[in-house]
Amino acid sequence: MIAVVSATGMTAVLGGCGTTGSSDVTLRLVAADYGDSAANSSQKYWDRLARAYEAKHSDVKVDVTVYSWNDVDRKVKDMVAAGKAPDLAQIGSYADYAAAGKLYEAGELLSIPVQADFPSQLAEAGQWNHAQYGIPFAASTRVLFYNKTLFSEAGITPPTTWKELAADAEVLKAHGVKYPYALPLGPEEAQAETMQWLLSGGSGYTDDIGTYTINSDQNIDTFTWLKDELVGKGLTGPTAPGKLNRATAFAAFADGQVGMLNGHPTLIKQAEKKGVKFGTVPMPARAGQAVTTASMGVTDWMAAFRQNGHADQVGDFLDYVYSEKNVLDFSREYGLLPVTTSASQTMTDSPQAQDKQLLPFLEQLPTSELYPAGKTSWAAISAAVKKQIGSAVTPTGDPTAVLTRLQSEAAAADSRTTTG
Repeated sequence: MIAVVSATGMTAVLGGCGTTGSSDVTLRLVAADYGDSAANSSQKYWDRLARAYEAKHSDVKVDVTVYSWNDVDRKVKDMVAAGKAPDLAQIGSYADYAAAGKLYEAGELLSIPVQADFPSQLAEAGQWNHAQYGIPFAASTRVLFYNKTLFSEAGITPPTTWKELAADAEVLKAHGVKYPYALPLGPEEAQAETMQWLLSGGSGYTDDIGTYTINSDQNIDTFTWLKDELVGKGLTGPTAPGKLNRATAFAAFADGQVGMLNGHPTLIKQAEKKGVKFGTVPMPARAGQAVTTASMGVTDWMAAFRQNGHADQVGDFLDYVYSEKNVLDFSREYGLLPVTTSASQTMTDSPQAQDKQLLPFLEQLPTSELYPAGKTSWAAISAAVKKQIGSAVTPTGDPTAVLTRLQSEAAAADSRTTTG
């Protein structure tokens, strides 16, 4: 998920003079960290990009602060509440800010070529009330990663059903694998692991018309199965799922301690650095139904706040951010998918090995199911899932009670945002 089009294709005022026509403007950008270590922190990417932009625009400074995914959404929320909104925020949701009238529409900022380069599926996912406020920034799809070495030593094959997944996990446990199946339901990204399992169980967060269905019968069955057949049988490792974060699970996979886990493209590079031999297969499905055909897709968002003005400078900087070179640089650095048609095509046609590895994920993106990010209630419900869902699979947990509580919160939040 990333963007495209050269910044030289901007407004005429930018053309050849390297200035936005105003002086001494500082743009404040808050962004999320996609790195897995200090060496490849997103702070380094943004600092490099900002310095390159400033070299061509002496009247504009770009001040970037990067936070972990554990903190970035909350940090931005606190800034906005304090009346100190950043000019730009690269975060997990946008609709609540759009509904409050705090954001610029994409069309007020981006040049026409850049705005037209987003695939319709992603552009539409960025809409609130039929206008695009969320600008796709990074995307990924999810598949089941498995450790080929551990599977070979255990004499097992990749699963296609939940029953096979549990059986494989039993064998891996018997062979001393620390995390037969890593189930990260901790606060970092529990909403993603949850959605992948809900989809594989035949349901999801919402139905086809966007109504929350968190406590559907299928979803309750899914988490009951997870609690009884995986967690309850000691097949998810020594860390309670509610305390296991995605980054920790990925690191454990790269260290050869995990048999299976749901993963996105970033894990490819991380595992290869440690020499882990791995394979990928579609997420297994509930017994009696076909292997999941609808992959889970995730798009993160860039949002531009109105508070400080600076629309011209923000738009010009975003056109630079979404140039094909910068989009591809970011995608390749962090193993993520381009969010623009042109960059996606370049990656598809590329002979580079790292680009070819991303093709299975890239091919899934157009038909993947995304978070209900256009719902103004989603940010709050995502936060609630992160906080609560891990308790559903504890020894004393009650999946029905947890999912019903989340459904009640979602319905109430939806009602407030709809009437408000």
